[in-house]
Amino acid sequence: MSEAAARPAAHAWGEGGPELLTSLDPLLREWLPRQRWFAGKGRPVTGFTLDAVTPLLPRSALLHLLLRAHQPPAEEGPGDCYQLLVGTTQMLPPHLAPAAIGHITRGPLAGRTAYDALQDPRQASVLLERLRIPGALGPLRFHRGPGGHVPRGLVPRPLRAEQSNSSVVYGDRLIAKLFRRVLPGTNPDLELPLALAREGCDRVPEPVAWFETYGPNGTAGGETTTLGVLQPYLKGAADGWDLALGHLTKQEDFTAEAHALGRTTAEVHLALARALPTVTFTRAQTEQLAATMTDRLESTAQQVPALLPFVPALRSSFEALAGLAADGRTWRAQRVHGDLHLGQCLREPSGTWKLIDFEGEPSRPLAERRMPHPPHRDIAGMLRSFDYAARSHRPWNPAWSRSCRATFCTGYAEASGWDPRTDPVLLRAYETDKAIYESLYEARHRPDWLPVPMAALARLAEENNT
Repeated sequence: MSEAAARPAAHAWGEGGPELLTSLDPLLREWLPRQRWFAGKGRPVTGFTLDAVTPLLPRSALLHLLLRAHQPPAEEGPGDCYQLLVGTTQMLPPHLAPAAIGHITRGPLAGRTAYDALQDPRQASVLLERLRIPGALGPLRFHRGPGGHVPRGLVPRPLRAEQSNSSVVYGDRLIAKLFRRVLPGTNPDLELPLALAREGCDRVPEPVAWFETYGPNGTAGGETTTLGVLQPYLKGAADGWDLALGHLTKQEDFTAEAHALGRTTAEVHLALARALPTVTFTRAQTEQLAATMTDRLESTAQQVPALLPFVPALRSSFEALAGLAADGRTWRAQRVHGDLHLGQCLREPSGTWKLIDFEGEPSRPLAERRMPHPPHRDIAGMLRSFDYAARSHRPWNPAWSRSCRATFCTGYAEASGWDPRTDPVLLRAYETDKAIYESLYEARHRPDWLPVPMAALARLAEENNT
């Protein structure tokens, strides 16, 4: 490991930064890799660098850390940066035992126990209070939206569901999301909802407040880095995935909801196209897109052997797309959701659908997640999600999936003025690419689910052979 990686940044918590890191280092090496949001699983942590430490409460009772984890084989590189909110106490209450990071035996906090403070309602209240007050706190900058109002005294409720970030609900009125693995740049989960709010689109909750840091003293790089967003909490809203599974269990039709979701998706796409620049995919860009999809197919097939028999037929989807580009076909590209599926959709008690979580796939580079795409990318994601829902229920109901997919596209066409099914080559390419990504994810993390994307890939391969 390089000397720079072994030494905390000079601006970290004044003169106490090196001692603080030394005291926390052995605890974090054990605790950090166990977290759901840690991106470097399967590789040992060889050291840490502190980008910044900001006390949110005096006497080190609550510390905001921007911490880089160094792992092989890129130990000489900058390392992934993670956002931690660390509380310390003489004695950890039993109800916070799952949040424990460990007992500190040396350094300025020796004798205290460190823990994940986001799981502590008392400490989560401090974060909300900071979000109430725009301004600077060390390297942190707190902002309020144009119509943002943050009431006092809202009771925090940390969400326990495992995910790539961490969220806290405040009084069933607001929800704060903290990005755990942070990258230089504005996160799309802030950028796109703000743009949609300026456009008057009410299909996405408008950010109430947010906080960020600025390079070079926040994280590596010289640009703004989004750390967290506070948004309205949609009390009583039903998760689209849970709603779909409920309909399947009761053998109820879901086409009315799929139709409404199609209209909602189209409305958001239209608003994004008005709010942010659009581009035209040229021949070179489309051919590059097809080549990237082909490379992902061939790479994934080496890691998921079950995919190998389908490679030639699936490759033809991407060859057909490149062929259209060679013939002069172009497509309009714009900012899209980037990871749209039923779990990113909420139906309010009134029946109105809202789209959430515009972060994109957290494992992808931020610059890639902010790139424009034809709307077909989001549409393909929803088509795959209907298939996932149908396949997760026994007995499998292929007719349920087909009807939802069709009515979703119909609803989209009614709101947008064009039917995505009239562009089958691009839509099939995006759906194939999505299913390939799913096959690798399932093979690595949920082998029992691998048959779901494999069934879709078999169908797509057969369609390409007919």
